[in-house]
Amino acid sequence: MTANGERGDATPLCELLAEQRIAKGWSQGDLVVRLHIRSGNDSVTREEISRWERGKRIPGPYWRQWLSAVLDTSSRELELAAAVARRRRRSIIA
Repeated sequence: MTANGERGDATPLCELLAEQRIAKGWSQGDLVVRLHIRSGNDSVTREEISRWERGKRIPGPYWRQWLSAVLDTSSRELELAAAVARRRRRSIIA
């Protein structure tokens, strides 16, 4: 699935991250290790990945950049998926 902002079947970031991680056969812990190695920043945890994948939080631009590199996904796709997640979050609150 892709996060196409113009189509009705747009995927929120939480689903996109989980789909791509699982497609690579990685656990959340595996993704954390890869993010640590690639970014040189060990502040992200498996618990944070879980929050991202459950839609409790949306990773900011800094982590989306590294997620793009680690998951081999375009930054544009992650940005669109983050926008979808924000719209859904706002519609639930409203």
